[in-house]
Amino acid sequence: MRKIRRDDLEAQPWKNGGGLTWEIAAFPEGAGFEDMQWRLSMAEVASDGAFSAFAGIDRTLAVLSGAGMVLEFAQGGSIALDTSAPPLSFPGEAAIHARLTDGPILDLNIMTRRGAWAHRVERIATCDPLPDGTIAVVTRNQPVEIGDLVLHPGEVLLFDHPQKLEEVVTRGPVLAIVVRGLE
Repeated sequence: MRKIRRDDLEAQPWKNGGGLTWEIAAFPEGAGFEDMQWRLSMAEVASDGAFSAFAGIDRTLAVLSGAGMVLEFAQGGSIALDTSAPPLSFPGEAAIHARLTDGPILDLNIMTRRGAWAHRVERIATCDPLPDGTIAVVTRNQPVEIGDLVLHPGEVLLFDHPQKLEEVVTRGPVLAIVVRGLE
């Protein structure tokens, strides 16, 4: 297990130039947007604007801190996301405009190449087991004990060997990120 703090990561501009993101992990390591198979990152959203388009990519987004935002879909409809909302999955090429509710937010993004990889983000209650294939866990707006570590908002616990997770006990709610290859 490796505890990763956002402050230890290098900020990168969004694909559309509208904000900053912090890459937590990607496969293959060091891959860019065009050749990545999966990517886990955090982003600070400080103003309203359009989402970057990622053709052929499946995405899931969860608000980690802040008041939240409303996502407006070009094909119609909108959805409000905050720290209590379930993670939202959508196609990366969807035309989406984000409107902040009340100030900046920090969100978590997982992206996988459609047809080759799949992912899900599960809300895990206190002391519930982590699902098979978990690559990382994150807390939203409160510190959580995991094993003998304390995970704070803006930090991620990345697993080197997800098959040994039966020993991991969480003492607080977390989001578990599961990634698996389809081939």
